[in-house]
Amino acid sequence: MIFINDQISIPDEEITLNAIRAQGAGGQNVNKVSSAIHLRFDVAASSLPDSVKARILQNRDQRLTQDGVLVIKAQKHRSQEKNRTDAIDRLRELILAATRTPRKRIPTRPSRGAKEKRLEAKKKRASIKKLRTVDFD
Repeated sequence: MIFINDQISIPDEEITLNAIRAQGAGGQNVNKVSSAIHLRFDVAASSLPDSVKARILQNRDQRLTQDGVLVIKAQKHRSQEKNRTDAIDRLRELILAATRTPRKRIPTRPSRGAKEKRLEAKKKRASIKKLRTVDFD
C-alpha cells in the first residue's frame, strides 16, 4: 500500500513495476544488470477520487499514454531498490500535485495611472523616433 496523504492511498495491485536495463554509461555492469524501473499506473482504472483522476488525465504530460496509463521511468541510481523508491516518490508527487485544486483566476484591469504612464511612454518613444528622421527638402 502506497500512502499519498491522509485520505488517499494506492493498493500495490494497481501499480506494475518492471526492471529494465538502464540507458547510458554503466561500465561492465550495463549489459548484465537490470537496474532501471518502469512504473506503470492505470489512472482511469485506479481507486483514486474522480476529481484527482480528472486532473491527472487533463494534464498534458508526456508520461501519460492515450489509454490513460502513466509510465514513469526511473534510472537515476545504480541500484534497483533506489530506482524503485524514486519512481514511487515521483508518482506520489504527481498525485499530490493533482489533489490541490487550482485557484480560479480573477481577471484584472490596469489602473488609470498605469494606462496614462504607458501612453506617456509611447508618446516619448514616438517623439524620439520622429527626431531621427531626416528631412531632405
